[in-house]
Formats: sequence, structure tokens, C-alpha cells
Amino acid sequence: MAKADPKTAAPSLEAVRARIDAIDAQLLALVDERAGLAVQVAAAKAAAGDSGKFALRPGREAQLLRALLDTPRNAARPSLVVRVWRELIGDSLSRQGPFHISVYGGRESGRAVEGARLRFGAAPALRQVAKPEEAIAAARTLGGVAVLALSSETPWWGRLLAEPKLKIFAALPCLSAWGPLAALAVAEVEVEPTGADVTYWVTDAPGSVQAIEDALGRDGVAGDLIADVGGLKLFALMGFYQPNDERLARAPGRLSGVIGAAPAPMDV
Repeated sequence: MAKADPKTAAPSLEAVRARIDAIDAQLLALVDERAGLAVQVAAAKAAAGDSGKFALRPGREAQLLRALLDTPRNAARPSLVVRVWRELIGDSLSRQGPFHISVYGGRESGRAVEGARLRFGAAPALRQVAKPEEAIAAARTLGGVAVLALSSETPWWGRLLAEPKLKIFAALPCLSAWGPLAALAVAEVEVEPTGADVTYWVTDAPGSVQAIEDALGRDGVAGDLIADVGGLKLFALMGFYQPNDERLARAPGRLSGVIGAAPAPMDV
């Protein structure tokens, strides 16, 4: 059988570029339609008397992105899918009400800002703050999100034990391919199990980290230390745990508690 001539079998560069132009036009039309639907959602909520609330739903977002990543694809990498939809989701949230981000980056402020933009897109207003207290205070306001670096300078996460309305709901970055855990996002938002989650738990238990992990393990709880500052330790527990979980009530420490949960990295 005669082999096809590569020069005739492959499309020309002009044909490929023409197809790209056509797809770009279709994409723009769909993105524009989606943005318009976000406005309609806001109007429908107002008509139902449900306006004035932060529309952020991290659990629903995680399930949407996982469904997209599970959809068969030929060429689109997970990073491309996540970035495109994070931009769409962030823009939609900004059209439905107040949405602003305060970033405490510690000594690596640039990395924290980059992580915030990757997670929430370009639409929400973003400002950098010098102290974690400023970011936490901003998270108490309507539409406020605090992005706080896991810094060795301050155990800011310990303050959340006295802030029951504020919860960690996202770990940045959300893809392991983008690097190790660098920051956590906090807001007045409900956290819900998504099927693959990490719970954040604080304790002032003395002694070695291994002893604490062993004590948790005896109750069937798998946890890893991710920060230890000023006598307070922050653990990432594998799975979704409620604040009143009896297993954690038996865990070491006089001052301890769950301060939120976030979806596990989506490409693991």
C-alpha cells in the first residue's frame, strides 16, 4: 500500500490558523454568554430576596473542576482547564456581589499573590497587607477572602480558633504540579465535603510531632504537621472532619480545634 504523502496529508499552516481563528470566535461568544448568565443569576437572587450574601461555594467549584478534569481530552492539560475555569468562576462571583482579596505573603509576597490570582482569577480586587491580622479582618467583611502564607514568622492560623465564622476553605496551589502548599484561603463561608478533602486542625499539644501523629493514628486519623510556630502546631488531616468529631476531642492538646477544610490537590 502506498504511503500518504506528508505534504498532502498534513493540513497547511494557513488552514490550522483559520481553524484557530474560528474557534476563538466561538469561545468568545460562549464566554460572553456565560458572563451574561452570571448577571442573570444575581438578578434572580435579588428577586428571591437572597441577595447580599457571598456567592462563594468552594465545594461546588471543586466538584465542577474535578468533573471537567475527568472528562476525556486530547490535548488540554489540567493546568489549562483549571486556569480557564478559575477565571470564569472568579468573574462570575465578582458580578454577583462584593468580592475582594487581601493577601498576607510574609517574606514571599510575590508567591502568595500569584497563588491568589491562580485560585481566584483576575476579576476580584486584590491588595497586599503587611500583617495577617489585616487580612483576617478583611475576611470578616462581605465578599472578603484572606490569602495567608504559611510563614514561620506567625501562627496566624491559631487565631481562627477564636473566629468560628471564619474558615480555611482552600489550599494554594490547588494543583500539585504548581508546587507545594504555600498558602491557605480564609473566608466566612461554609465548607462542605467534596469526596477528597484535607481538614486543618490546630493543637497546642507539647511533645514531639511523632507522638501527636501516633496519638491521632491510634484513633484512625492520619495527619501531617505543616506548621509549628510559637507552641501552636497546624496539622493537615486526611479526610473531612467536623469540629465536634470525637476522635479529635480525644487528641492531645488543651487548646485545639478544626479551623476549616479544603479540597485536596486535583491532579493527585
